[in-house]
Amino acid sequence: MTQTVELPLWLFVLIVVFAMVTFASHFLFPSVRWFFRRRLERAVARLNQRLQRPIQPFKLARRHDMIQRLIYDPQVGQAVQQHARETGMPEAVASEQARRYAREIVPSFSAFAYFSFAIRLARLLSNTFYEVRLSYQDEESVRNIDPEATVVFVMNHRSNMDYVLVTYLAARHSALSYAVGEWARVWPLSRLIRAMGAYFIRRKSGSELYRQVLSTYVRHATEAGVTQAMFPEGGLSLTGAIARPKLGLLKYIMDGTSPQGRDVVFVPVALNYDRVLEDTILTRAALGTERRFRARIGVITRWIVKQIWRRLIGRYKRFGLASVRYGRPISLKEFRAEGSDDMMTDLARTLMQRIQHAIPLVPAPAACLLVRDKGPMSEEDVLSQIRQMMERDDPQTKDNSQAISNALDQLVERRILNRQGNMLSVSGQRGDLLDYYAASAPADSGNQVSASAK
Repeated sequence: MTQTVELPLWLFVLIVVFAMVTFASHFLFPSVRWFFRRRLERAVARLNQRLQRPIQPFKLARRHDMIQRLIYDPQVGQAVQQHARETGMPEAVASEQARRYAREIVPSFSAFAYFSFAIRLARLLSNTFYEVRLSYQDEESVRNIDPEATVVFVMNHRSNMDYVLVTYLAARHSALSYAVGEWARVWPLSRLIRAMGAYFIRRKSGSELYRQVLSTYVRHATEAGVTQAMFPEGGLSLTGAIARPKLGLLKYIMDGTSPQGRDVVFVPVALNYDRVLEDTILTRAALGTERRFRARIGVITRWIVKQIWRRLIGRYKRFGLASVRYGRPISLKEFRAEGSDDMMTDLARTLMQRIQHAIPLVPAPAACLLVRDKGPMSEEDVLSQIRQMMERDDPQTKDNSQAISNALDQLVERRILNRQGNMLSVSGQRGDLLDYYAASAPADSGNQVSASAK
């Protein structure tokens, strides 16, 4: 026992390294994790005091624990057995496949990343690109939502800026959990999006096992009261108008909610822009047979560099107004009490109607609609009629003359409208963009145009 043993230096160093790693993993790391976990819990407790809807413990759980909870849920267990029977594979293989789906879906929310980085970046980007406005159809009903209810913001999808804009504006309410598609699974973007609490979904999956894992996660999040945000259209609008809703996520929320359990309150959120950053890509995609559009990284890079250069030389202009309006909420318990025959379809239709009625009027779509439908008009008439339309749309709005003038200048600069002297007319060069923005105006804008023509 006391004899000297000679070892090569490299082997001795390797043994010391393994010993240090073992010591750290068994004694040091747990203490360090506990120390930072306690600090995080205290920070989240302070943060929850100023949020209207505190961050739920489910959202703060470790990602590994959430995956385990998902895998051992009875619904997923039955789906694994069914998948194994249908495909003829061993249950162990089907269970591992379900685990891969769970790892793909489950986020790794970081309160630090969300509130110290994401919110500030969202505020910076929103105010850099747009003049942001927020309004309510019924502010009191939004503020008086049951504190114990699960809130789901349901939005129309106009631009990828929707994520940024609503994250910024909802920062006072709570941390939002988005459902994001395959576009966000690119590293390192995927790590950031997971840290912000978003969960990934496959828009088209023929696997029933995958759908069961996803629906189980949505059920757990809804039962735990996690504030969520969803785009029922499933993708960006290619025409500017609101598209028909897809019922997948809505079905998962309804199926996973007990009538005796926590209420779910859907808050319609309507967004509209003077200029959508992806409008050219979207209108080109609308002409193809595929709904999906692809923006080359070179195009995006050149656009970003161009905007930075304009800012450096003092020629940068914001893209006009970005307006967000909260519609009247819908309580799932109250909706169920009405006893609809096809509850899910009727709920989806009602939500989309409320979003449509809440769409805020902004100058560029109003100008496109006016000039397209009424023909050449003097700039003074266009400005006057849009001002009146915006005052009717939101009586509390401030003077919009400057915003309208900026929108008209932008439409002329982009060759959507033509200016000759004091007259504005359709240029004939960008008819696709003209129709796209005209279609994004609120539903009653066309009636206002017709009434003013008479």
